[in-house]
Amino acid sequence: MSDFMKWLYANYIKPYLDAIPQGDYQPDFYLLEDDVAPETCGSFSKTQEFTAVHAFLLGLRTGRGLADSFNE
Repeated sequence: MSDFMKWLYANYIKPYLDAIPQGDYQPDFYLLEDDVAPETCGSFSKTQEFTAVHAFLLGLRTGRGLADSFNE
């Protein structure tokens, strides 16, 4: 992952994810955080970072692809 994507996650994606309401999913987040052993917390955080960055990139690619379909 590029340095820019790491910066984007730390300065844009992560703060956004922390700020949005979790709603009905809140108990599930608590269960996940409680089940992660202390020695694997770093791996869990890196997995969340990877998933969030690639979901963001997928959204960009999908949006760009959909823009072409509206021009027809």
